[in-house]
Parts: sequence; C-alpha cells; structure tokens
Amino acid sequence: MSQATYQGTALVPLADLTPFPGNAKRGDVDTILASLRRHGQYRSLVVRHIEQEPDIGTDMSTARTAVPRRRLVVLAGNHTMAALAEHGPGDCRRTFPDHGQQRPCGICGNDPAWEPAARCELVACDEDTARRINLVDNRASDLGGYDPDALTELLSFLDEDYEATGYTEPDVLRLLAPPPSLEELADTYRHPEDEGLWPVLRFTVPPQDRDDFYDLTASCSNPGDDATRFRYLLDRARADARNPP
Repeated sequence: MSQATYQGTALVPLADLTPFPGNAKRGDVDTILASLRRHGQYRSLVVRHIEQEPDIGTDMSTARTAVPRRRLVVLAGNHTMAALAEHGPGDCRRTFPDHGQQRPCGICGNDPAWEPAARCELVACDEDTARRINLVDNRASDLGGYDPDALTELLSFLDEDYEATGYTEPDVLRLLAPPPSLEELADTYRHPEDEGLWPVLRFTVPPQDRDDFYDLTASCSNPGDDATRFRYLLDRARADARNPP
C-alpha cells in the first residue's frame, strides 16, 4: 500500500488513541490548548487504523465469533491530542466573550460529564506511508514563511484581543515597528567592520592535514589561536607567491 486510504470520521476517546511512536516534533501544547478552548477542535486528527487479529488464546471454540481488535495511532495531531488530554475530563469553567455574551469552552462546553475525546479522520496505510505522513506533517509548516504585511493586516482586525492566536501584544508591536537604521544597529550591536562580524570559515580536513597545519604554523605569534595560525599561513603563502623559487 503506497497511499493512505480514507476510512471515515469518528469521535474517538483519547484512551483509545496511541501517540505516534518516536514523534520528533515538540509542539507548544499550551498554545494549542488555548486555541481549542476558544475555537473548538476545528481540525481533525489523522489516525492510522490498524486491524489486528483477535487474541483467542488456546480456546479454539471462540475463533469463529472473535472480533478483530483495532489499534489507532495518531499520525498528525499528536500535540492536539496532548492538549485535549491536558484539559482533562469535566467542566474547566472557562468562558470567552462573544458579542457581549460569554461562550463556553470549545472543548468541554462547560459540561461536567465531558470525557476527553477527539474528532479523527481514520486512514489505513502501511508502516512506510505512516512514517512519511508524520514526517511531512511536522516539517511542512517549518518550511513555510510569512508575508509580514498580510500578517499585520490580519492581526489588525482583532481589536487587540490576541488570546488563542499564538501572538501576543509585544509580537504585534515588533511587526508594526519600523526596521532599525544602520546607525541604530551599529549602536545596539557593533560596526559591520568589527572583528566580531567577520566571516567564519569552517571545514573538515583529514587528520594528517590538521597536523600539517599545526606544524607549519607552530612559530606564529599566538599558537593558541587558530585564526592567528591561519593568517600566518596566508602571509607565508603570499610571500612565496611574490618570491617564487
């Protein structure tokens, strides 16, 4: 199987879901929880549905009636699941302003009987496809960027209410602030010609080349500094170029 096959949508108790083994992403669960409380779960988890053979033990009399077991592994949305679990069961007592009224929490609805569950898109796929889905879901957002003008315009519609957006007032102020001038940058940091802003060279060499480098530069003015050794070697090379044998 080389593609994920959609099987349906279901509201699944968190106790029946398994986080993706070895998920490498480290998400901001607090920010996701704030969004879920205010906006509800507007995006489903993508869950791999794995049917497993029933465990019938040695009692063959039950073999004909045994129901296949299932395993539900979250491919995308692991941190949404973690945020729902962080909320926990029952009424969180959180409400949010909405046109002069108060709306209940988007997760529990302020229902004391609420039990943690998530809306899930169930898919079937093989192990290789499952890993690829998990990887690209985590990586795709990292590769994107922002149009700062479009972002600033979107934020301007919120009337300074940035709760559950992932942005704070200082974030918005930084977006609105004009870029610093070269003089301000020089005052805050250093002049562009300062040594601290010089280019950095890093490269890998065989052990013998490293030993030759140290041998050839042992008589430089400061053997404890590789930059001094490098300049010493360059000076020798320039001198040899001016005075060929």
